[in-house]
Amino acid sequence: MAFFNIPVALTIQHCAPSCGRRTAMSGGSPSLTSEPTDQSEAQHQLRHLRAIIEGSQDAILTKDLKGIITSWNPGAEALFGYRAEEVMGKPINLLIPSDRQEEEPQILARIRRGERIEHFETVRQGKDGRSLHVSLTVSPLRRADGTIYGASKIARDITRQKRDQKQQELLLYEMQHRIKNVFSLASGLVRLCSKSCSSQEELATVLDAKLSALARAHSLVAPSSMLESGLLDQMPTFDALLRALADPFVSGQDSRLRLTGDSLPLNMQNLTPLALIFGELMTNASKYGAFRSLEGWVEVSCNRQGSNFTINWREHSQCDQSAQPTEDGFGRRLMRSLVEEQLNGTILCQNASTGFHVAMTITI
Repeated sequence: MAFFNIPVALTIQHCAPSCGRRTAMSGGSPSLTSEPTDQSEAQHQLRHLRAIIEGSQDAILTKDLKGIITSWNPGAEALFGYRAEEVMGKPINLLIPSDRQEEEPQILARIRRGERIEHFETVRQGKDGRSLHVSLTVSPLRRADGTIYGASKIARDITRQKRDQKQQELLLYEMQHRIKNVFSLASGLVRLCSKSCSSQEELATVLDAKLSALARAHSLVAPSSMLESGLLDQMPTFDALLRALADPFVSGQDSRLRLTGDSLPLNMQNLTPLALIFGELMTNASKYGAFRSLEGWVEVSCNRQGSNFTINWREHSQCDQSAQPTEDGFGRRLMRSLVEEQLNGTILCQNASTGFHVAMTITI
C-alpha cells in the first residue's frame, strides 16, 4: 500500500461541550454520532453545530426547493459581501452571473432526485460585482420522514488558486516561448554581425560579446528574486533596464534606442513584468522590425500624469510590417496579460507606416 502526504488547511473553533457526547465531522458537514436522549442534550448539540457553521471560513447557506435563501452564515457574508438580512428570503440567483443562470435549475433538479453535488467548480458574483471562482458542495436537506425540503450549500473561494494556476500556465508558455526565441535570436545575431565583420576572428569576438550581453539581458526577467537573494545590488532605473535589454542588438550605437520623457520609478512589483514586456519587444524588433537592419531605431517616450504612467514604443524601420506577430500570437497575449493583470493597465499594439507601435498605460 502506498502512503503519501496530502496538504490540508485547518480551521479550529472552540466549541462548548455537548453533554459528554462526541461530534464527528464528515466531508466538511457536521453529523451526530448518536441520537440525543433528551431535549436538553439536543439543544446542546444544536448549539455545538451552530458554532461550527458560524465559525467556518467557508460560505454555508441553505435554500428551499425554489432556490430561496433560508439561512446565511458569516462565511457567506465575508465571501459574497451581503449581510444576512439583505439576502434572506431572496432567490439564490442573486449570486449567479447572468451567463450562468442555467446552472441553478440543473442543481435544484439533482437535489430533488436526492443527489449530492461535490466539488462543482464555477463562478459566482459578489455584492460589488466581482467574479468569484468557487467550489460548491450541495446536499439535500431531509425531514425525519426522508422528504427533501431544501438544500445546504458550502461554497469555498478558489479565486486565488485559479489565479495561481493561470500564472503557472503563463510562465510555462513564456519559458517555452523564450527558449524558442533564443535560437532565433542567435541566428539573427550571426546574420547581423556578419554584415559588419571583415574576418572570422572579428565575427567570433563580436558575436561572443553580443551573446554575453543577451545572457545578461535575459537575467533581468527574474530581478525580484535576484534582489531578495542579494545577487542584484540595487534596483535598476527604467532607462538602465531598457539599455540592458537592447544591448545585444545596439551595443555601441546608442542612437538606435532613444529614450525621452519622464523617469519611470521601478519597484519589486513592476520590475519583472516590465522586463518581460520590453524583452519581448526587443526580441521582436530584432526578428521583424527596427533592430533587424543597421538603419532602424526605436524611440521610447514616457509621460506621467498623477498615478498613471504612459509608455510609447515606436519603431522606425523600412522592414515589412506584415511580418510582425499577429494579435493572437503568444507574445502579444503575454504582454497584454502582464499589463492588465500585474500592472493594472491597458495596452494597444499596431503596425504604423513607420514601424511597429505600442502604447501602454500602467498604474504606479
